[in-house]
Amino acid sequence: MALKGIDIFKMSPKKNCKECGVPTCMAFSMKVAQGAMKIEQCPYMGADVIAKLSEATAPPMKTIQVGDLKLGGETVLYRHEKTFVSKTLYAVCVSDASDVDAVLADAQKVDYERIGEREYVEMIFVTYAGNKDAYVEAAKKAAAIGREVILDVEDADVAEAALAAIADKKPVLNGATEANVDAFNALATKYGVVMGVKAEGLDALYDLTAKIEGMGNKNLILNVCDTSIKEAFAEAVQIRRASLKNTDRTFGYPTIVNVAKLAAGDQAMQTALASLFTMKYGSVVVMETMTYAQALPLYGLRQNIFTDPQKPMKVEPKVYPINGSDENSICCVTVDFALTYFVVSGELERSGVPINMLITDAGGYSVLTAWAAGKLSASTIAKSVNECLADQKNKTLILPGKVAVLKGEIQEKLPDWNIVIGPREAVELVQFLKEYK
Repeated sequence: MALKGIDIFKMSPKKNCKECGVPTCMAFSMKVAQGAMKIEQCPYMGADVIAKLSEATAPPMKTIQVGDLKLGGETVLYRHEKTFVSKTLYAVCVSDASDVDAVLADAQKVDYERIGEREYVEMIFVTYAGNKDAYVEAAKKAAAIGREVILDVEDADVAEAALAAIADKKPVLNGATEANVDAFNALATKYGVVMGVKAEGLDALYDLTAKIEGMGNKNLILNVCDTSIKEAFAEAVQIRRASLKNTDRTFGYPTIVNVAKLAAGDQAMQTALASLFTMKYGSVVVMETMTYAQALPLYGLRQNIFTDPQKPMKVEPKVYPINGSDENSICCVTVDFALTYFVVSGELERSGVPINMLITDAGGYSVLTAWAAGKLSASTIAKSVNECLADQKNKTLILPGKVAVLKGEIQEKLPDWNIVIGPREAVELVQFLKEYK
């Protein structure tokens, strides 16, 4: 049971020193209970109390580290309650029976940036199909491309050979079952890697997880059913609800969902399932392939879900040259709200007119909201122009039509510039630019 603020306060030093950044120990205790602060932020909390409270206030779902990536650590079932912590990771499946080089080459083709975040295939899921030597070679090739590796194998001898070959990569050892749990746990401990747990049905998975925890291993990932879409969805939801709603830490681990097996050979279905389990509640989703046609909607969905719903998505405030623009091209200005950026930049590109798109810091708000909040004003626009367009020779600046009221004040602050009122809607930009040019 999670501790309440008053329980934490009873064990606090009660100094009200404010050194943690909070006015009182009671306020600090409430923030710790809510997960907004860590108990270690109190400089006067005793080591024994920290140890006791850290366990009690830790998220019901354990955070698992795989290389530089994090899984789990979730505290809520729905993102509007707070925010999700660790985004779903996508893996591409290879095996010792497949054309490993071709699959890995295709996996590396999807690699782009969206709203300041790199979007790529984060993991390679290496499945054992029966050829030990070929499997070890496949593991080596997967590790060599700079992605995290999951070794999907239930044979302890093959698993050890693959682990030894890429030990420095610290792959996930996925394949602990009731039949091999002792050997696999020994391997996971020896090589210091995360272990994936498999079982037939939730009851068996729960019992096996509890058994492994009894062995002292809590560095785990749980595999949901890979033979039935209905059962896979049910298990993913029930595992997450058991850990977060019922605070059952035995199920407090991230999950692997293998949609490559659930919809073998059907890329469209795999993409649909990947979107489903991105929302409910796969930590790693394994697919046969990842093309741009699959990636663009999936990564866009993931970015929308795994962002703080209380903070707007923003792009970096700077100048974005469009259609080969330079210092002799006209300029336009708009806000840093991600949706505004994508809509406006898309229309500007469609126009074919070279133009410098100046994004100003408006707190991530839309044009009218930023203007109403004082985030978009003549002063902020003038400041951005002076900082980002100091070397600009063509001093024509197109202003969003919705804030035409700012033209006079901006003209006063930028007397060398020609301030032009643009259309109110982005869809009108193409015609506007062609006529203006």
